[in-house]
Amino acid sequence: MKPADIAFLHALSKPAVAPDGRFAVVAVTRPDLDSDDYRGHLWIVPTDGSAPPRPLTTGWRDTAPVYSPDGAWLAFLRASDRDGADAKPQLYVMPTDGGEPRRVTDHPLGAGAPRWNPDSRRIAYIARVPEKGRYAGSRAGAEPPRRITTLQYREDNLGFLIDRRSHVFVVDSSSEPAAEPVQVTSGDFEHTAVAWSPHGQHLAFVSARDDARDTNLVTDVWLCAPDGSQPRSLTRGRPAGGPMLSIDEVSFTPDGASVCFVAVELGADGREMSGRNSGLWSVPADGSMPPRRLSDAQAVHLVPGGTIETTQDGALVAAERRGAVELLLVPYDGGEPDTLMSGQRQVEGIARTESIVVVAVAGPGTCGELIVLADGTERPITSFAAVISPLPPAEITATAPDGYEVHGWIVRPPAAGPHPVLLMIHGGPFTQYGWRLFDEAQVYADAGYAVVMGNPRGSSGYGQAHGTAIIGDAARTAAGDLLALLDAALATGGLDGSRAGVLGGSYGGYMTTWLAAHHGGRFKAAVSERAVNAVDSFHGSSDVGWFFAAALWGPDPASWAAQSPLTYAGQISIPMLIIHSEHDWRCPIEQAQRLFVALKLSGNPAEMLLFPDEGHELTRSGRPSHRAARFEAILDWWSRHL
Repeated sequence: MKPADIAFLHALSKPAVAPDGRFAVVAVTRPDLDSDDYRGHLWIVPTDGSAPPRPLTTGWRDTAPVYSPDGAWLAFLRASDRDGADAKPQLYVMPTDGGEPRRVTDHPLGAGAPRWNPDSRRIAYIARVPEKGRYAGSRAGAEPPRRITTLQYREDNLGFLIDRRSHVFVVDSSSEPAAEPVQVTSGDFEHTAVAWSPHGQHLAFVSARDDARDTNLVTDVWLCAPDGSQPRSLTRGRPAGGPMLSIDEVSFTPDGASVCFVAVELGADGREMSGRNSGLWSVPADGSMPPRRLSDAQAVHLVPGGTIETTQDGALVAAERRGAVELLLVPYDGGEPDTLMSGQRQVEGIARTESIVVVAVAGPGTCGELIVLADGTERPITSFAAVISPLPPAEITATAPDGYEVHGWIVRPPAAGPHPVLLMIHGGPFTQYGWRLFDEAQVYADAGYAVVMGNPRGSSGYGQAHGTAIIGDAARTAAGDLLALLDAALATGGLDGSRAGVLGGSYGGYMTTWLAAHHGGRFKAAVSERAVNAVDSFHGSSDVGWFFAAALWGPDPASWAAQSPLTYAGQISIPMLIIHSEHDWRCPIEQAQRLFVALKLSGNPAEMLLFPDEGHELTRSGRPSHRAARFEAILDWWSRHL
């Protein structure tokens, strides 16, 4: 895979399934280097596999499809035309028996994913409401100053929150032109994850409304009538003294008696979530009982942002496990989950009818395909094959200095070795590398480098104790795990340990800088991207620093300097390339600048590559031209030093 081959890598949305189970629709999105944007279309495919998928829409970027309950309509989001990079998605509906899509919203900042009412007329969604005079075109620099009085006032890859709160809307899509959307919620609150009750009498959504909401991460499940009246909290995390939860997704059970949701149980101060497993919870819709966790807190970690599909027998969810993402059916009584899909692959989206389940699944050889589960069997129904031929990952395990097992992979170049080696470290730290086609590993391996990657302590998918093991000492244990993984890879043969480089982004960049300072003799050069290098300034400058610094590095600021790679910059003697985005608010640019200055003043041959108009998500959703340019710069760096 070459840097420009990112254009062949597609991403699948959560699929939609017609109520009769005959057809599935999915959004397929790809980077487009010619327009320097992302193009997306809806594809439709019969679930019996009788025909290949075919394009259903031709918009600039069509996403988030969902069938109406009666099967007569398909709702989706469309960034309607090439108005510019900031084209906002709006809600469209189209008849499933033929006809053109019809636009039903016109929000200045765009609309969120649609949720149908059981009446197949009304649609609920989330949209941001800007303050008057803000976000009104090209004069952003001329807007009045923002008065900041809260800790939670901005978010990386989004921007400021305090002057464009997200609210629940309902629109009647049955008329033409469509009726004016009704704003259901109000106030100085954020709202997410809306869902209808099975009888259409209530809306559930997630919001933080208690008085301490600015100084903790607690959110609650709320219910209200479709017009916004009679709002009430179901989880009441803080007022009732129950578990303090950070909630991600909501869905009613088929009988409407309960609401299921995904949540992390926070620590005593409502801020501690680092390394904690995200679980499935349930709460009675009448609020008669407190919420109850249905999945095992220590063993099961649900995919962040993953969906819940409720059935008569339990809830379908996606859970991480040793680099895989499995499909689980979790019973409502909290019993042992039933694993419906497992193996060396990752579940990315779920949809269901009474008779079938359609799952979007990625793996080492594909960015994603649709698979139908019916009568206990699997049936692939798409083949969105990439032009590239991915290099396969080989699984390895290592033993850390304290005897702990570390799990990972090697992706080898196609030619014979010995190959120079790259130790690649993921961010988070509570995320995982795994069984999927990963563009980073493919590009470097195709260029002749053996890529070693794995999940040291601090990663997700190996139990909560594995994830929380590095809290208060975020570098040393993980460093031992990573070096053990590198040694295990070298022991397999065909790798040249005298030509090793280390690289990573975010927490991976933090560990890259740490390893360069403390174990620089193992490496010839390093690439540190969007890293945390100084915990003290990260604490105040990052959008999440006010809680994340204490949650990962410990509550005592006096301990942060000893855990900060910048403290040891004078020990770094290997060449280092520092990559950062100018608009990164997760790990702000000062983290890169401080390291760069320290290295240059010490005589280190450091270079810094800065990407304009990009945030922390450059490698995943940045401009395609920037993603390709980044790959080229990294390959150039390794060619000079390895």
